[in-house]
Amino acid sequence: MFPYYLLIAGTVAVGSLIVIFLFKRVVAVSIEHQEKATHIAAVIQKGAMTFLKEEYKVISVVVAPVAVALAYLMGWLAALLFICGACISIIVGLIGMRAATEANVRTTIAAKDEGELPAFLEAFFGGGVMGFAVATAGLLGMLVLFMLFSGYPDFLNLITAFSFGASLIAFFARVGGGIYTKSADVGADLVGKVEAGIPEDDPRNPAVIADNVGDCVGDTAGMGADIYESYLTSMVSTVIVAASYGLPFQYLILPVMISAFGLLGSAFGLFANYFLHFSPAVMLRNATYVSVVVSLIITGVYMYATDIEMWLFVSVVLGCVAGIVVGFITEYYTAGAPVRAVAESSESGAATNIIYGLSVAMESTVVPVILLSLIVLLSYTFGGGLFGVALAAVSMLSTVAITMTVDAYGPIADNAGGIAEMAGFGKPVRDITDKLDALGNTTAAMGKGFAIGSALLAALSLFSAFANQANLDVLNLADAYVITGLFIGGSMPFLIAALTMRSVSRAAWQMVMEVRRQFKSIPGLMEGTAEPDYERCVMISTRASLKEMILPGVLTVISPVITKYLFGVTALGGFLVGATLVGVFLALMMANGGGVWDNAKKYIEAGHLGGKGSPAHKAAVIGDTVGDPFKDTSGPALNILIKLMSIISLLLVLA
Repeated sequence: MFPYYLLIAGTVAVGSLIVIFLFKRVVAVSIEHQEKATHIAAVIQKGAMTFLKEEYKVISVVVAPVAVALAYLMGWLAALLFICGACISIIVGLIGMRAATEANVRTTIAAKDEGELPAFLEAFFGGGVMGFAVATAGLLGMLVLFMLFSGYPDFLNLITAFSFGASLIAFFARVGGGIYTKSADVGADLVGKVEAGIPEDDPRNPAVIADNVGDCVGDTAGMGADIYESYLTSMVSTVIVAASYGLPFQYLILPVMISAFGLLGSAFGLFANYFLHFSPAVMLRNATYVSVVVSLIITGVYMYATDIEMWLFVSVVLGCVAGIVVGFITEYYTAGAPVRAVAESSESGAATNIIYGLSVAMESTVVPVILLSLIVLLSYTFGGGLFGVALAAVSMLSTVAITMTVDAYGPIADNAGGIAEMAGFGKPVRDITDKLDALGNTTAAMGKGFAIGSALLAALSLFSAFANQANLDVLNLADAYVITGLFIGGSMPFLIAALTMRSVSRAAWQMVMEVRRQFKSIPGLMEGTAEPDYERCVMISTRASLKEMILPGVLTVISPVITKYLFGVTALGGFLVGATLVGVFLALMMANGGGVWDNAKKYIEAGHLGGKGSPAHKAAVIGDTVGDPFKDTSGPALNILIKLMSIISLLLVLA
């Protein structure tokens, strides 16, 4: 029966490769007549690719000893697959980065020459390269693993090692990219907007290129690695749970098939909306809805045709519903009434802006966590126990191609606005790009909410696999070792969040000093008759982020190892529970808080409460500088933290 499954999923994967090629063709229009814009885009692309190359050099220093340790504990094949998982994650990031840095300038030109809808489509299809590359790489990776190694006695070890490689790269990509983008953004805002009073993306600001590069490395490559890792991890953990229950082969490969049908549904949803030509906001929404409906229909038919118990379809439906509803809740808190309330609080100063924003951020965690808890309970009750919970995680991530497309659209639209400003294309073009950027801010916030929700379900499925392999049927809260692990694990998200926030602060301080120096020392810079030294600012962000990402990464990798060997497996179980519980709450608070501060600033910049340059605007900018590392550095890092710790713990009991 295996070749039959392989043929279906393989056909979908090959079809997805064709979709990626079509996306590349769509955005590959000639723009040779726009020399200034293309020059700016080339500088952004060069900065982004330089950062990624330097980042991957540093990561290789960490990957090498981990591979050696895996070879010693689990054999050379596990070490090889670990390296393969890491390399695929790197390749996905490079593909998405390349597409994003090509689509940004084409979006700008389309806004100038053709209008809003063509500009939107350029950004949307540019994001589609990232989205479909993530899903295709994950699906092909799992198919190859099944094809080559499903008959091996240590198959579970091998697929876990492969997933570990993706997780490790994702953590460094998220942390390094997050520190880079926010050090540049905070430095550009504090000196450019607040002190110098010049517009965002003004070419006189020395940090403006570094800021645009940061959007690519943090919100495109970093987010892509994050979602790819979740996508892969959810499939791997579900396979392990199915194997531990002794289920037949069609159940083991079910998560791969669900992912294949989600990819097929994503392609259908995207192209259906393209031909219907709704407004950009409606297209973004409908693409997701159509993708989910189509994938559920195909999955249901497949499960019925292959004699899989249909009560498991309940978990599949619940996972899809969870993804959509979490997106709605995130949208409300980052684009609804709370945004206006935070903006109004800015009229009395930065302190009240920050206080009110924190209150919204804390409140925003309650409903999503309760919802996800109910999804877990229902999946467990009606979907066949822990296997049902794991299937819900796979289902939530099955349409990741369209979800990631929508999310990657945001930084492309943001970059397009920056290029329009620096190229001097005028207000009409900037109005279009600003409108697209505002829509992108909402989609990015929803994407972060989705990433955190999927992280919770993926971490729970990993914990299920860990508990099964470690024979931990019960964690006794009266056991001192469990309590010890619980509190140590709960402290880790706070430690990693603190380290990454501090890293942004140190890197941003260097950027602020450099921007101030250039404003003072370069004659004619403020008058627009001299050009700033953009490259120096790019280098400052690059060096600072690469240096600062090492400690959080090392602590994340070694803390489960130390816990297991000092206190035992039961303490490690408590450690994972504490890290997951605290990590989800803290990640949601940071992501939503950053989103509401950002959009409150943009609400004022749209002309409300005095508009740009008003006291309320300056207060909101300061609030946004606090929110920036919340939503783009520390919050996203915690998504991967809880999954990376879980997969390391799983490896420890498998080895």
